[in-house]
Amino acid sequence: MSETVRTPSATPPSTDRPITAKFNALSQAGEMGLVAYVTAGDPSPDATEKIVLAADAAGADVIELGVPFSDPLADGPVIQRASERALRVGTSLRSVLELVRKLRLKTTVPLVLFTYYNPILQMGLDRFAAEAAAAGASGVLITDVIPEESAEYREAVQARGMDTIFLAAPTSTDVRLARIAQASTGFLYLISRTGVTGTRDALPEGLPELIRRVRAHTRLPIAVGFGVSLPSHVSVLGGIVDAVVVGSAIVAAVEKASSADAAAEAVGDLVGRLKRAGREGVSRRAKDGNA
Repeated sequence: MSETVRTPSATPPSTDRPITAKFNALSQAGEMGLVAYVTAGDPSPDATEKIVLAADAAGADVIELGVPFSDPLADGPVIQRASERALRVGTSLRSVLELVRKLRLKTTVPLVLFTYYNPILQMGLDRFAAEAAAAGASGVLITDVIPEESAEYREAVQARGMDTIFLAAPTSTDVRLARIAQASTGFLYLISRTGVTGTRDALPEGLPELIRRVRAHTRLPIAVGFGVSLPSHVSVLGGIVDAVVVGSAIVAAVEKASSADAAAEAVGDLVGRLKRAGREGVSRRAKDGNA
């Protein structure tokens, strides 16, 4: 396997892309971003539309739409159950793309398709890239595609103006971090801990050092996820990271709700509290860089 990472051709200027524009605006405001993850189709596509719009209205800067998959590897029990509920009502990659199309008529918030590769393989890479771009997706994150095997995928997606976001982990070596950074556009998603997704009471003690190590390999915004679930977590990460990713806590709020409207209200309340933590106190990033 080659040691080099192939650079995709025909890539539009990154500053023209919605995710980059959003992070540029956050940087200028001295504000940490909030990336909200929602399992598409849980408990129904119509409910997801309401939930996404509520998250957007409450201040989410980027929203990841999780494509439900029958054999997840990295998802904890909360998101696994959400995927099962979504699959039971017939949610598929195609229906998620239709959801993106409907959302794009009502919101400009950047939408990232968060998926495993199998649904894309079934649809066909070029067809997926074309339909995702036409629907209005801003980026794609495929959990089980590695940088060394991603050239065709990156070229297809980036050529249509969408970002390709990759995951970095605490176990990633410096050589691997460099490859991940080179393959990523939009932002780099840093997993805070080993294991699966899920809410945690505390963040890992070594997370600040991990962020510094990743920062040495990229000028992209860094978003930290896996275990980030409380406003206090957001506050602690202020000044050392560009964004946080909150997933399981949001999905759990949907699971506990008695109706679609109640789910949207609960998610809006949670996102609002998390976003306020990113705008206040120690989370406030100084505009002069002296965070």
